[in-house]
Parts: sequence; structure tokens; C-alpha cells
Amino acid sequence: MEKRRLGANGPEVSELGLGCLGMSDNYGPADEAESVATIHAALDAGVTLLDTGDVYGMGHNELLIHEALRDRNRDDVRISVKFGGLRRPDGHWSGFDCRPEAAWNFLSYTLKRLRTDYVDVYRPARVDPNVPIEETVGALSEMVQAGYVRHIGLSEVGVETLRRAHAVHPVADLQIEYSLISRGIEDAILPTCRELGVGITAYGVLSRGLLSGHWTPKRQTTDRDFRTRAPRFQGENLTRNLELVEKLRALADERGATVAQVAIAWVAAQGRDIVPVVGARTRDQLAESLAAADLKFSPGDLTALESTVPAEAVAGTRYAEWQMAYLDSER
Repeated sequence: MEKRRLGANGPEVSELGLGCLGMSDNYGPADEAESVATIHAALDAGVTLLDTGDVYGMGHNELLIHEALRDRNRDDVRISVKFGGLRRPDGHWSGFDCRPEAAWNFLSYTLKRLRTDYVDVYRPARVDPNVPIEETVGALSEMVQAGYVRHIGLSEVGVETLRRAHAVHPVADLQIEYSLISRGIEDAILPTCRELGVGITAYGVLSRGLLSGHWTPKRQTTDRDFRTRAPRFQGENLTRNLELVEKLRALADERGATVAQVAIAWVAAQGRDIVPVVGARTRDQLAESLAAADLKFSPGDLTALESTVPAEAVAGTRYAEWQMAYLDSER
């Protein structure tokens, strides 16, 4: 697998990363043994970037990654961790805490669960409206100086916040949703990242399975699957969005590829400063996703994809209203 660099001064990573959230949270029950096997398969295929968050499964995801890396060389892997999310025992969210003292506390527990001495990229999961971003990044800078963190990242921030943070300490990358039907970063955020030398780790490249080509209106979900409440998966919105998927399928069939592979490859084709993070939960899903690295598009191909699946045609916001309120990138 080819390599890309996260920003001007960030780490070199595989051209596709593995997002581990679904192995612990958000999408219903997962098989732990299969999750570990999937991480192993990713590493064997050349994936070096694992993305997690301390709030994923309330610590479970970090413990899972530790288990998967038990017999591997830690220094061969780049682990990206989000912090700051607050949850109650029943799983409900209760906000974000990105005060410096809280950030240090979160890091301490992350290092313990991962059984590691350092995190490769550490980032607040969202902007804490009660804490200036300069204070949060200032604490992260101290972590870098102390050797506990190698690089600083951000998640879902807008242009102003990005500039303020980068002025305190160089930001390696911005993790933000980016897909054929979630292209809000293109107007201002992506150009600003490129001006500052900040890379993009793109999550949601399959729009949480909507662009996988495998979703149907009859798909069974559980109350632990957040898509049961996600606007793009509801009623008429879902009907309209699946019509877009079928148009994309026709183009994928012409290339001898799957819908998911075309969707992932489109994101990867937007620039070598962008690393798509695929959220495979099984080895079969992983194999399909990683094959996207073999797809290459001409400028004409990209134009055809974007005109067939225009971003403005998507129905519904990418999160529920209360979650959208936490997105500094949408303000």
C-alpha cells in the first residue's frame, strides 16, 4: 500500500486508514474476535493508521486495539485518538470537556488502556464551547514536549478555529467528514488546510454505510445503531438517497468495481494530502474497502461521478440536530 503524509509536518501513514469505532460502538453489536482479526488483516495489508477515541465503547475500543497489537510492533502503527467526549453509564452523551486538566486526565487513561507510552496523533473530538481552543492546544503542545504525544490533530473545526489552533502549535491534520455526498469542506476548510499545510483524515467516506451499496430500506437495525436516528436514513430521505446510490452503482459496474470502492477511491483522488479512513468491522468489509486503492480516476471520471451524485442532492443532514450543534465546522 502506498503512503501519504498527514500535513506538512505530520506522520507518514498508509493511503487508507482503519476507523475502529464500529468495533465498539454506534452500529450495534460487533464480534470481538472478528474485530481483532480485522485489525490484523489491515496491518498485514499495509494499513498503518488506526483511528479511535477514548469514548468509543467508553474505553473498550482502546482496549481492543491493545489486544490486537499485543503481538505486533507498536512503532509500526500510527494510532490517532480523539478525547473530550463525556458520557453517562447508559451511553447518553453529556457534552465535551477540553480543559487542559481534563485533557491530561483523558490522556493518562488512554495510555493505560492502550498500554503504550505515546499517542501518534491526539485531538479533541469536538470544540468545547467553554474553553478557548488556544488553551486546549496549549495543553496538547505540552504533551508533545513531554513525549506523550507525537502530533496534534483537530476534529470538525471551522476555518477560524483552525487558524487559532495552528498559531499555538502546528496542527498535523484535521479529521472531518468528507464523501461524495458530504462535501462542505471544499468551499473554505479544505483550501485553508492546504494553505497552512494541514492534512485531512476523511471519515464517513461511505456516509456510515449509505454509500456502501449494501444498505436497503428493509435492513434490520437495533436501538444501539445510531442510524436509526440519523436524518439521512429516515423515511423519504432514505428513499431519495438510495436513488443516488443506484446511480453510483451504474458507474461502478462500468468500472468492474463496487459502490463502496468507487466512493472511497473518489475521496482518495481529491489529493495526496487526504487520507480516507474506512470503518470496516469485518475482514470481508475490509477487503472490499482496501481494493479501492487500486482504482484510478481520470479528470473525466471524477466529473462524471460528481455530476451523477451531486452533493446538493443528498436528503437530510449528516447528524441529528443536537449533534450538528457540536460541529464547529458547520458554523
